[in-house]
Amino acid sequence: MSDTATPKASSGIIPVIVLVALIFALIMAVVAGANGPIVMAVVFVVTMAIGVPIPFAAGIATVAGLYIADIPMTLMAQAAWTAFEPFPLVTIPLFVLAGQLMEQGGMSEKLVNIAQKLVGAYKGGLGLVTVVACMFFAALSGSGPATTAAIGSITIPAMQEEGYKSRFAGAIAAAAGALGSMIPPSNLLIIFALVTDVSIPRLFLAGIIPGIVLGLMLMGVVFIISVRNGYGGTGEPFRWGPLLEAFWDGKWAVMAPVIILGGIYAGIFTPSEAAGVAVAYGLFVGLFIYRGLTWAKLFHAFKFTAIVIGTVLFILGSTKAFGQLVTIFDIPDAVLSLFQGMVDYPWLVMLLIGAFYIIVGMWLESIPQIIIFTAVFFPLVTSLGIDPVVFGIFTVMTCEIGFLTPPIGVNLFVAARISKISIEEISVGVLPLLIPYVAMILILVFYADWVTYLPDLVYGPSR
Repeated sequence: MSDTATPKASSGIIPVIVLVALIFALIMAVVAGANGPIVMAVVFVVTMAIGVPIPFAAGIATVAGLYIADIPMTLMAQAAWTAFEPFPLVTIPLFVLAGQLMEQGGMSEKLVNIAQKLVGAYKGGLGLVTVVACMFFAALSGSGPATTAAIGSITIPAMQEEGYKSRFAGAIAAAAGALGSMIPPSNLLIIFALVTDVSIPRLFLAGIIPGIVLGLMLMGVVFIISVRNGYGGTGEPFRWGPLLEAFWDGKWAVMAPVIILGGIYAGIFTPSEAAGVAVAYGLFVGLFIYRGLTWAKLFHAFKFTAIVIGTVLFILGSTKAFGQLVTIFDIPDAVLSLFQGMVDYPWLVMLLIGAFYIIVGMWLESIPQIIIFTAVFFPLVTSLGIDPVVFGIFTVMTCEIGFLTPPIGVNLFVAARISKISIEEISVGVLPLLIPYVAMILILVFYADWVTYLPDLVYGPSR
């Protein structure tokens, strides 16, 4: 799974919906006195509300804005070209493919086995195993839904057999899987970097400590709930021998993030080159070491990657034009003026942005959310002295909550499908596991300096 699973309207009615939305845009242009930003906002919201896929909705709203501002429609093509041009964009499909090869090749099973020997004997052992394994696999996949699918497909059935409620088992995999978008390499951090020109290696380093801390907080919640409900736990004492054996058996899986991330931070290769190395490593281990890759699995991996990158490019093309038009209409300056009275309270501004992102994330996918609203809020937060890297981590953290809240919560859909329960059931089960995410956002707002500790240590303070 990717971070880009787009909700769709019925394909047969999409042309009708598009036609209706365009007519609505023209009517609003007349009624609103050709007020571009208002028309764009209304068209965008209404088209999404009636079931138009988000990339189409952004494109229709952009067309309405271009028409009102009397800007040539060629801006759409130019924006798409500039969105596809940055070379680091190749990092996303390569990391998606690498994650698929590593999952299909058997690495996820090795990581689950290591986690089992590490924390499996405690109360809620399989739940803790799920969180730890997701943290390991997050360093391979770069995607929250992919992490949920890879680890959840192994641990959710096991938890159900051990007596866990299905909604709790699925919720653990969904919440822990969201770590795939924080612990590097992260596709969402790459998108944020492309939009803002912030250094990808700095963002990757900054995501490590928040990702680990968030994982530990999730483990705490899982343990407390498991103790109260009597879930799991063999009571056997922890032993180093089985753990070391599991590490040795899974050494090739453990070495993957060491090679990929270590090579980036040591300056041996760029993030884009690291993604290529990850693909080569995944192929080598899957074909010749674990021998889990077959022709059918290879075909599935390449097909899945092609679908994902096609979706990503479509979203990038339409939302990039939308973001450019937002800038042309001076919406960032209007936002700066709106928050002018709060310049002495950056924490309040961040809280308001966070609340807005969480609400929007319930209805909007993570990639368009980052592209569209970063163009609006990034100038504001940097003018308030907030570190761009901190804002990047903050932005992705709010997107992770979007993975876990209906109706768009992609992780919930993945985990619900594996658990064989309804989206309503798993939405209730995930509520306690949202507490660590909200707590982490508050920590980022009020105590943010620790986030940049690793980037500043390796690359020096940002200028």
